[in-house]
Amino acid sequence: MEDMEAKQLKWEELGISNDFLFGKIMQDPELCKELLKRILPDLEIERIEYPELQKSINLDMDARSIRLDVYVKDDKEVVYDIEMQVSNTKELPKRSRYYQGMIDLQLIDKGQHYKRLNRSYIIFICPFDLYGKGRHIYTFENMCKEDNSIFMGDEAVKIFLNAAGTMNDVSSELKAFLDYVAGQKSRDSFVERLEEAVEEAKKNREWRHEYMTLLVRDQENVEKGREEGREEGIFGMISAFRDLNIPDSTILQKLQEKFFLTKEESQKYLSR
Repeated sequence: MEDMEAKQLKWEELGISNDFLFGKIMQDPELCKELLKRILPDLEIERIEYPELQKSINLDMDARSIRLDVYVKDDKEVVYDIEMQVSNTKELPKRSRYYQGMIDLQLIDKGQHYKRLNRSYIIFICPFDLYGKGRHIYTFENMCKEDNSIFMGDEAVKIFLNAAGTMNDVSSELKAFLDYVAGQKSRDSFVERLEEAVEEAKKNREWRHEYMTLLVRDQENVEKGREEGREEGIFGMISAFRDLNIPDSTILQKLQEKFFLTKEESQKYLSR
């Protein structure tokens, strides 16, 4: 009970930088469209639609599935995936590559021509500087290494936003949003609307329950991963010792010492 109360308190303290809350707030098409316009001011976005809310992609039981924070299309069929990423997990560039591939597989059916692939933007919003250059925005498109005036033309764009940027390289409107992500409020009208949406979202009992459920599920997955990793270590030790012709009686003792197992538990692993 105390643990659930602590989680509920955490829900009350959430802000726009929480990926779950961000995804819920961006279900408002006007807020989402305004954010996209600030990130991509050169695009003329009249309307956006949500093919699926909180889109999940799981193409194969052996492949890693993904759950997108915000997945939308505009009136020109351009696809946008917007992700709020608080932790610098050191793998965002390769994760963006994986997301791109998974999204592309969803965009065309078997037998359709590749030219039907939509132009797409994968956008990560981060409170840290992924590339350490002080920029607020890093935009990547595939281009020719020998002649960077030549673009591949695959129409796949990846953007990493940095709320900790120091350069004067974005509009004041986008800067106001990034400052808000970093925890600094301003009198910007869009930021004020986002703040109102955050406070209203935290009153939503259904969303709070969903968030709690996800927290519990995530914790269970972490514990499952730890247990699976522990078992891999146990079986790895047994296999290595047996390859060295070490008697089971010695392996039994080593298992108890290294993994804090009882004699009975160790015996069960040896007999499997």
